[in-house]
Amino acid sequence: MPEAPTDAATSPATSQRLPVLDLIRGVAVLGILTINIAAFAGPMASSTSPNLPHPVGPADETAFAFSFLFFEGKMRALFSLLFGAGLVLFWERTEAAGRDGDVLQVRRLFWLMALGALHYLLLWWGDILFLYAICGLAALLLRPLNDRLLLIIALGLYYAWHLWGLFESAATISAETALRQGAATAAQIHLLAEWLQPVRSWAAQELSESHLGFLGLIAVKLEQRPFWQVQMVSGNFSETLPLMLIGMVLYRRGLFTGTMARSRLKVVGVTCTAAGLALTAMFLGWAWPRHFPPVAMHAALVWGLAMPHLLCGCGYAALLVMVTPQLAPTALGQRLIAAGRMAFSNYILTSLVMTFAFYGWGIGLFGSIGPAKQLLFVLGGCALMLGWSKPWLSRYRRGPLEWLWRSLVERKILKNRI
Repeated sequence: MPEAPTDAATSPATSQRLPVLDLIRGVAVLGILTINIAAFAGPMASSTSPNLPHPVGPADETAFAFSFLFFEGKMRALFSLLFGAGLVLFWERTEAAGRDGDVLQVRRLFWLMALGALHYLLLWWGDILFLYAICGLAALLLRPLNDRLLLIIALGLYYAWHLWGLFESAATISAETALRQGAATAAQIHLLAEWLQPVRSWAAQELSESHLGFLGLIAVKLEQRPFWQVQMVSGNFSETLPLMLIGMVLYRRGLFTGTMARSRLKVVGVTCTAAGLALTAMFLGWAWPRHFPPVAMHAALVWGLAMPHLLCGCGYAALLVMVTPQLAPTALGQRLIAAGRMAFSNYILTSLVMTFAFYGWGIGLFGSIGPAKQLLFVLGGCALMLGWSKPWLSRYRRGPLEWLWRSLVERKILKNRI
């Protein structure tokens, strides 16, 4: 994930970082691996339901349920909120340094888009940098609006898009339910087969491509899916942009800067987190005994759980802001802050390590590791991020990719050694 934009300005007075943002970003970059691991391990369908493309046992379903309850959608929301907050912070600090914040923002997002395209091409189809850059540009256009208008636009777009998608999925969900109950009509069986066939075909294609070498995978992306990231933008824009706008408002209201009253912060943290987890648990209580039916799971993950994702994203952020004064001075807190300062490098590092572990140009474990064993890879990835970030920053000002990105934006090779 991109670094916190708090070092954008050049003067010492405007280049102080906000530890709370780095700590939250550190937690988020670890948490997102818990969700991304299913897509790394493959196939993609298994991130929707653990029983796709093949049934799994109780241990795998339990591991999937754990990640689903605490991390799925919630880490994505947290990242997007942070990115929106970072856009405002970057603009404030570049303007305070006497530079044109809008011009630097556009340049910065352009290079993020380019680096995201390379990430997709060279490593992993699940890149979000390209998406964040596009949504960031749209958020910049809306930045001058007041908080009320930003919230109206954000919540209107967010819920209209999710409700529309849920409505579109209703017939297929009904067909899946009828089939499970033994009451499906021929038309419903046909509709369900039409939904499942491309999912299974894509899973088989993923498994076949996973055996290709490094250059072979690049060739497939260039020849068959050159506009994959554009499709990702079209499918996720109406979720990601609203979350960024809400993050901008939360920053302005003082949630990330420590100016929000602690009593209000506590209310936001406890209430939003409890409500979000409760709503997720209610759906989990329905889906788990039914072994995570794929159509309903897809509809819930993409559309139906929009409210708990947003609630938990806001709640997690507020709770982390509250505990930062106590956590930041500890050894764990220092390592989380370091991981957050190098979130961009750590995000790409996990792609490198996990694609090496699962793809044919590396160890080649794709499609053979279930959700329970995937947690071992998550623990290993988290240990790696926590382990190398702090020692690196004891010698260098920024992570390697943060330094590259910043140098590209500044149009000169910046000094990085301390």
